[in-house]
Amino acid sequence: MSSTKTRFRSQDTTRAAIIDAAAACFAEKGYAETGVAEICARAGISKGALYYHFESKQAIFLELVDIQLADLEEVLEKTARDATNIPESLLRLSHLIQGLIQSDYTRAGIFLEVWSQASRDQTVREASLATFQRFEDIFTRLIQRGIDEGTFAPIDPNVGAQALLSIASGTFMRSLLDPQRTDWGKIAEESIEILINGLKRRSV
Repeated sequence: MSSTKTRFRSQDTTRAAIIDAAAACFAEKGYAETGVAEICARAGISKGALYYHFESKQAIFLELVDIQLADLEEVLEKTARDATNIPESLLRLSHLIQGLIQSDYTRAGIFLEVWSQASRDQTVREASLATFQRFEDIFTRLIQRGIDEGTFAPIDPNVGAQALLSIASGTFMRSLLDPQRTDWGKIAEESIEILINGLKRRSV
């Protein structure tokens, strides 16, 4: 392997180590309480190495936000692309939420920290809102398909998408704040099923 390829692979490994270390630190202590020195210590690198890859702690956090939400977007896009039964495809969202609820502490903690930081940081808020807008667009397209094929009643598909996203994000947030209270995965599935049944066209 050439020295150039070896160097690039090493850089990718270091960048991944920084992201993993930062995710663990942010999930445990929160964004505000985590310092660059802690991230470096956890990743086993120098500050110089960190700043070679990222200009700031915020830049690391923004990449984490992008990674976490991009994974969700990819799954949602695939669901929309492969959908043959619109109600069943929308109901799969509840299964996705169940997966998030049951995910490891670091991943769940990062989502909670994203919401927390977005309330204080305009850059984080704009990045998060842009991704959620894409989620909403995916749901809008699916609901519009359901309307076009006659499965759903002729409603404003964007309003339906907003309601669906609100149920999903609200249930997930509550699961992070009070995980032991109830089976939040089941609550998500039943809530989304109620919404989908409400969207269906009634025979006359």
